[in-house]
Order: sequence, then structure tokens, then C-alpha cells
Amino acid sequence: MANTVSAQKRNRQAQKRRTRNVQVRTGVKSAVKKVREALEKGDSAAAAVALKTAERTIAKGGSKGVVHKNAVSRKISRLAHAVAKASRKP
Repeated sequence: MANTVSAQKRNRQAQKRRTRNVQVRTGVKSAVKKVREALEKGDSAAAAVALKTAERTIAKGGSKGVVHKNAVSRKISRLAHAVAKASRKP
């Protein structure tokens, strides 16, 4: 338990940041999942729409510092590659 006023404040701030970070991380996971599900169904049009939303969500997570910038690039790149591959198949 924090004893000083400053330590108590730091604890409150950490809790706020943690809940915010959890929300952002959950949003990123959900966005990725929607793209993957659309790809599994074989619906490349829906996957492309979901990809656009996912890119924005993932990039936001990176700009807030919740997700590492290299992880952001990797996730977006892999999703884009998967959607492009699915849309090429007749």
C-alpha cells in the first residue's frame, strides 16, 4: 500500500492508464479477429472493409504507446497481405 500522497497519486494514475490500455488492446484484438473471421468465411469484400477499420484501430494503439510501433507495422502488414492474397483467388 502506498504511504505518501505522491505514491497514492501515482497508484491512481497507473490504474487509470491500465484500464485505458486494456481497452485499447482489446479493441486491437477485436479488429484483427474481425478481419480473420471475414477471411475464413471467404468474404474478401468484408475482409477489406474490416481491414480498413483494423488498420485505423491498430495505428491508434501504436500512437498511444500501448502497442509497439514495430508490432503495429507487423500486424497491419500481415493482415493486408492476407486480404490481398484472399482477393486474388478467383
